[in-house]
Amino acid sequence: MQVVCPVFAVLLALGALCGAEPVKFKDCGSTAGKIIVDIIPCPSLPCVLHKGQNYGVNVTFASTNSSQTSTAVVHGILAGIPIPFKIPNDDGCKCGIQCPIRDNQSYHYINSLPIKSEYPSVKLVVKWELKDDNGNDIFCWMIPVEISS
Repeated sequence: MQVVCPVFAVLLALGALCGAEPVKFKDCGSTAGKIIVDIIPCPSLPCVLHKGQNYGVNVTFASTNSSQTSTAVVHGILAGIPIPFKIPNDDGCKCGIQCPIRDNQSYHYINSLPIKSEYPSVKLVVKWELKDDNGNDIFCWMIPVEISS
């Protein structure tokens, strides 16, 4: 599990060199500032996510609070109903962030979004939160996606 985040860090860096573009997202309650979200590859919205593939997620943000820990919570929202979405590692401190998170620092959160073959082909919204020690959102963003064969 701990190997996954460093591997994706390398893949995301390579993607950035190949012209990755930040995606437009809807903020859903972030306390952090200057948030940039990259999904690799996702050249346009909705992101078309193919079954059986993994997608790199890189979020750059400026902290506005301190926290000893950070925990990612991901949901797929379908017809207004949030469905928990399992990611390889929900500990933000093992995904590019050196904890503790300090106020007025810039961070790069790196993880992956695996799309399992058994997922249905559907359009939905992905909601990705990174929570602090108190369960408050450090960042929260949503993007439309389409899961496809």
